[in-house]
Amino acid sequence: MSKLIFVLNGPNLNLLGTREPGIYGILKLDDIAIKLSRLAKGFGREIDFRQSNSEGDLVDWIHEAGEKKADIILNAGAYTHTSIALMDALLAVDCNCIEVHLSNIFKRESFRHNSFISRASTGIISGFGAKSYELALLALADQTS
Repeated sequence: MSKLIFVLNGPNLNLLGTREPGIYGILKLDDIAIKLSRLAKGFGREIDFRQSNSEGDLVDWIHEAGEKKADIILNAGAYTHTSIALMDALLAVDCNCIEVHLSNIFKRESFRHNSFISRASTGIISGFGAKSYELALLALADQTS
């Protein structure tokens, strides 16, 4: 049985491809999901790819990942900078979590420099566009191989 990876995406990521393409790129979230699933199969991994604009959904999915002993790739969007609830959920489960951002959050507005998610993550990948998800998958594959 392949090791499961939850790829969780927060608010406004459903608008990828149309929302500020100069910052976030032209790929849609579905395009990223397809590419990541194909890549994961090569590592004997299975992807469960989800998006919600609701913080509560993300918390519930983190709990579910913990129950299933899954790893997590998390792009929490704006919740990265505001959500103690997501941080607490990650700290409560025994999962490897890679925090992902399409843009380099440290080259943007100062309020984006703070991440509650980083405090509970194995690592952070930021600034490589859609490739950030692939790099997170590679990091997880390397960590658990």
